[in-house]
Amino acid sequence: MNFTPTESQQMIAQMVRDFAEKEIRPHVMHWDENEIFPVDVMKKMGELGLLGIFVPQQYGGSGLSYFEYMTALVELGKVCGGMALSVAAHNSLCTGHIYYHANEEQKQKYLPKLATGEWIGAWGLTEANTGSDAMRMKCVAKKDGNEWVINGTKNWITHGLSGDVAVVLVRTGDLLDSNGISAFIVEKGTPGFSAVKIKQKLGVRASETAELIFDNVRIPESNVIGEVGQGFKQAMKVLDGGRISIASVSLGIAKGAYEAAVKYAKEREQFGQPIANFQAIGFKLADMATEIEAAELLTLKAADLKNRGEKVTKAGAFAKYYASEVSVKCGNEAVQIMGGYGFTKEFPAEKFLRDSKLMTIGEGTSEIQKLVIARNLLS
Repeated sequence: MNFTPTESQQMIAQMVRDFAEKEIRPHVMHWDENEIFPVDVMKKMGELGLLGIFVPQQYGGSGLSYFEYMTALVELGKVCGGMALSVAAHNSLCTGHIYYHANEEQKQKYLPKLATGEWIGAWGLTEANTGSDAMRMKCVAKKDGNEWVINGTKNWITHGLSGDVAVVLVRTGDLLDSNGISAFIVEKGTPGFSAVKIKQKLGVRASETAELIFDNVRIPESNVIGEVGQGFKQAMKVLDGGRISIASVSLGIAKGAYEAAVKYAKEREQFGQPIANFQAIGFKLADMATEIEAAELLTLKAADLKNRGEKVTKAGAFAKYYASEVSVKCGNEAVQIMGGYGFTKEFPAEKFLRDSKLMTIGEGTSEIQKLVIARNLLS
């Protein structure tokens, strides 16, 4: 495998770096402290083609590979984990679910709006009492003529409030039946469909999170994705690819923390010399750099498999598990290297640490990743 960045990847990286420096970095702490999801900036990224990276051009997307997608998320993560997470969720989950599993009519209707940033997408699987145990979901849909009536809630949903359309997984059959869950497309403004913002998160506060509420929400049968009862299987495939995106965001956060730590270590002096000269600091940086390199190679391998249309369940779990844990470690070590300054919001390390923690939780916790890996090793 040749993972040398292509000209396309280099161009994407430079474009995203330039955009992030101009449109994101100056506002990072304002968004973080005030829990602001900058919809206008998100839509600008749509204009750049970042909200439909792997969507074919015939649907308004950029038609690029997972390598370019990974590259964009890494560059965003180095500046703001929240914005990187929003781009990942929009692409991999909502847009990805429609692209990989919807019929042609649904693709023609929704993908051009999502890929260009005209619409922002949300995706709902988790509920208040069913995170890892998704098959016990209580949000249900009952058939009524040519419509489905949805009742219940979804929790921890990215873009749940600002999203123009959501793909939601709802129980249409028996409890614990993997063939009893279906995927529905629900548009904002549908009667009975509302959302409540979740506030006071530890990190990724520039990425909006909400609870979705369904109160006798009527959805036409034409908005079912694929066959009734196939939603859970679709969701598991969507998460396989989504975990590559979370690994990429994790990698970006880790790199951002590492680069900030290196810069500080070269500038900060103690005992008459830069602290970078001390072995204690050098060893920390060496560990960070080594683990980032390993996380990047795992993520590149998973992206390569995805590009080639091969199964990515184990590779995606490898990448997501390891990269997310490395992200937390790098954030923690950056704070340690900066000492007291690292504990303040005047320096970037504490935000990298706060943003990193969600990476070990979202789209399957580290424990779930180990479960997925173990099952694949023993099957």
